[in-house]
Amino acid sequence: MEIFINTLIIAVSIFGLWGGAVWVVESASRLAKKLGLSELVIGLTVVAISTSAPEFAVTVSAALKGQSAISVGNVVGSNIFNLGFILGLVAIFSKLKINKRLLYRDGSLLMGTGIILLIFFYDHTLSYFEGILLAGTLIIYVVYLIQHKEKGDIVEEIPAGEFKWIDIPKLIIGVGLIIVSADYLVEAASELARVFGVSEWMIGITIVAAGTSMPEFATSVVAVSKGRHGISAGNLIGSDLFNLLGVLGTAAIIRPLHIQTNEYIGLILLAASYIVLLIMMRTGWKISRTEGILLILIALLRWSVDFIF
Repeated sequence: MEIFINTLIIAVSIFGLWGGAVWVVESASRLAKKLGLSELVIGLTVVAISTSAPEFAVTVSAALKGQSAISVGNVVGSNIFNLGFILGLVAIFSKLKINKRLLYRDGSLLMGTGIILLIFFYDHTLSYFEGILLAGTLIIYVVYLIQHKEKGDIVEEIPAGEFKWIDIPKLIIGVGLIIVSADYLVEAASELARVFGVSEWMIGITIVAAGTSMPEFATSVVAVSKGRHGISAGNLIGSDLFNLLGVLGTAAIIRPLHIQTNEYIGLILLAASYIVLLIMMRTGWKISRTEGILLILIALLRWSVDFIF
């Protein structure tokens, strides 16, 4: 009975995270338009941060409770889910074209961030100061994108529609829904981990990560269905950057994050998977169906390694 209840709580929490994120993205974007912000700024800040809100809420909630394994595992798992399962699935149905800026600028920063995390977590702790460095890097990156906007750059898609008074309560309710859902998701996931005798890290990189990645999944599917391949790949890489720099950075500022040796191995494999992804993106400037299948297999292998260790 306990397993059923916690599973139900997780399912409802994931739905709450998704619904809350949709409301926050839509209402915050319309409010930003009303305040006169450009679509570029809205896409790179308001929408990008809003779609990462589930990861942020879950990671911070777990960090505040001293559950670092779920905090870091959620971010690592979400990134695996984004660039493994989601990107792979999208590539299977439609070849993804890659532009040079996405690879050399954004992709290189993603790979570099993965390597920097290995250095920061070498002592198995992400400190307050290291969190500031990560969050600061994200701010510099966003400011650079705003100041050096080029034609064809990838920007989060802005929801259509004009601002209405109902958007204010929707924004407030959406944020509240995300916070409450994140709290229940962390609690229920922790209970399941104890019941099944698996680590909180394992729960964090699988169930929790898949749940918090739903907004990215929905965004990518819609983008591909409209033939906007660049937005699909760019959104996923951008989301991973926000997760590593913004979410982990902020969580570490609030409370230093600690991991175990086996969890550090997961970070090594994540950094390695970024290198493989960049190689795929460079070959022919596209991600083919075969490479999409390979990305999914790599993600499954990553999960298998975590189960073994």
